[in-house]
Amino acid sequence: MYYKRPFAFKPILILFLSFVLGSSFGGDRKETGIFDFLKKPRNQYVLIKTDKGECIVRLYNETPKHRDNFVKLVKKGFYNGTLFHRVIKSFMIQGGDPDSKHAKPAQLLGEGDLGYQIPAEFNPGIFHKKGVIAAARDDNAAKSSSASQFYLVQGKVYTDEELNVVEEKRLKGRKIPPAQRQIYKTIGGTPFLDQNYTVYGEIVKGIEMVDSVASVPTDGNDRPLSDISIQMRLLKRKEIKKLEKELAQENFRKKLIM
Repeated sequence: MYYKRPFAFKPILILFLSFVLGSSFGGDRKETGIFDFLKKPRNQYVLIKTDKGECIVRLYNETPKHRDNFVKLVKKGFYNGTLFHRVIKSFMIQGGDPDSKHAKPAQLLGEGDLGYQIPAEFNPGIFHKKGVIAAARDDNAAKSSSASQFYLVQGKVYTDEELNVVEEKRLKGRKIPPAQRQIYKTIGGTPFLDQNYTVYGEIVKGIEMVDSVASVPTDGNDRPLSDISIQMRLLKRKEIKKLEKELAQENFRKKLIM
């Protein structure tokens, strides 16, 4: 009688699963594969669009309260239609006032909010270099942040002598770490705000937008003479993957040049 050998389905299935999950029978290979799309991205990114350009902000995981609040508002579409209502060249551009959505020309803005605050999240390794996003606030003792108002730093480049003055007069003797000092001397920023306002992200692409907005003419209250409307959305998973690949390649090229 002819005997047909059973199809070896189980061993093939095991090998297939081993392949797609990125595992092996004899090693500690990093797990990657078909189920990667189910994993939540490590970082969250927000696209900020204006008629003066656009930029992409990476939110810091080290400031989870501010990150989560910002993500919540972006998802709701809160920022869409708000304005950059306060612009000071060589300092920062500020937005997020809910009253700015339907503001009349020359109307004074900056007092609008959402009725709650975010506890301060200061981190000695996070500072006001050019391109960071930080939370505005009123003059409260706890230095808690506005629920919605934010600013993007343009700042300026400092000399050692100027930074020494900042340490003495604005930071009450607190020393700026050498690595941060070097960035303030090359890229620039607003060091006098460090550890006073919570920084919770940074621009990773499109820093030119800040320079463009910061250069517009303003009135006596620092409001742009022509409205600069904001649109925001979170980057999708595929967009994040593409962006992080581009950023990794860019960093690799910079290291080769160095």
